[in-house]
Amino acid sequence: MERKVPDFSGTWEMKSSENFEELLKTLGVNVMLRKIAVKAASKPLVEITQDGEKLSIKTSTTVRTTHITFTVGQEFNESTVDGRPCTSFPRWETDTKISCEQTLQKGEGPKTSWTREITSDGKLILTMRADDVICTRVYERQ
Repeated sequence: MERKVPDFSGTWEMKSSENFEELLKTLGVNVMLRKIAVKAASKPLVEITQDGEKLSIKTSTTVRTTHITFTVGQEFNESTVDGRPCTSFPRWETDTKISCEQTLQKGEGPKTSWTREITSDGKLILTMRADDVICTRVYERQ
């Protein structure tokens, strides 16, 4: 039976963010850069296009724009929140939630991962994790 893939596509505006600075701290980002990042990342715009299980996610802030494209169930290369190259493996955790483990391509660092989930009321919840610190961001479609 083919599973129904949730619709992540659209332009998303962040409504709330918890623990982002703590997450950066855990990743070892220095205090100056953390302040800049927290300010810049306070109003990210996320544009998602989707074709079945293939997603393209563009996140724009005043400081930088990141763009990832991946297919659920296939490894891909991206960067951690603090910019280190990693190999990521996205998979369906539930029918509406993608979870993605990140493995650093070189060096040591906190264990990082993210999830993206569409809630029953149509919100997008992004969680980013570094070791035991979890940052939760809630987005709504524009």
